[in-house]
Amino acid sequence: MTQSNQRIEREKQFHDLRYTNDNERQKKVSKFYSITGSITREYEQKLLDNSKNAQVIEYGCGKGSYAFKIAKNQAKSVTGIDISPVALEIAEQQAAVENLQDKIAFKIMNAENLEFAPSSHDLICGSGILHHLDLALAIDSITKVLKPEGKAVFLEPLGHNFLINLYRRLTPSIRSEDEHPLLEKDLKAIQGNFKQTKIHYFYLTSLVASLIAGKPGFKTLLRGCEFIDSILLKLPVIRQQAWLVLIELEQPIKQNNPAV
Repeated sequence: MTQSNQRIEREKQFHDLRYTNDNERQKKVSKFYSITGSITREYEQKLLDNSKNAQVIEYGCGKGSYAFKIAKNQAKSVTGIDISPVALEIAEQQAAVENLQDKIAFKIMNAENLEFAPSSHDLICGSGILHHLDLALAIDSITKVLKPEGKAVFLEPLGHNFLINLYRRLTPSIRSEDEHPLLEKDLKAIQGNFKQTKIHYFYLTSLVASLIAGKPGFKTLLRGCEFIDSILLKLPVIRQQAWLVLIELEQPIKQNNPAV
């Protein structure tokens, strides 16, 4: 088995286990994700704005999948892909409950090698997926599958903040061995494959609010911290210290790659 295949197998096993029993991870990270309402709302809105009458691929289709909302938003087609059979089983069960079996397809697929026709999709999206992948392979595959005016939207963690990275090192059991929160060089490499790009940075001082999640004053503190972040994260040096980014990509440059 090649090194790349070993990495993919480790990711598959990690996500199978995660979707089977996610209690430990949820307990450790729930307080931090309590502050992420603003980025998830913006991410969801961008998906809804760009998915009507569109052919859409979603990376990762287990718990938290947006495929269902996209399908209800009059998308032309929605395909959710994942390397985890457990994730697909969860997604298919939810599709049955919501009576969306005819509007969404779920497939086992490696996101680094999309099995779709070239220039076939309008939108590709995913939350917390790219940092598990070989970026060069994944982005190359995305640019091939997207239409010339196609878009991609991703929500991802950054890897510059010392304190966040310390927490990651102290909690190895809740993350996969091969994941790699994105660095500024990764963002630039991704952007280099598209004619139009936007990167939105979220959460720096806002992380303080997570310490009192669920307690009186949480929402007030979070609003105040988000206002401070809206100022600080406009500065190039400081914005690298953010926790999460919302990535918007449009018009793939490698669209006509003859190697497709």
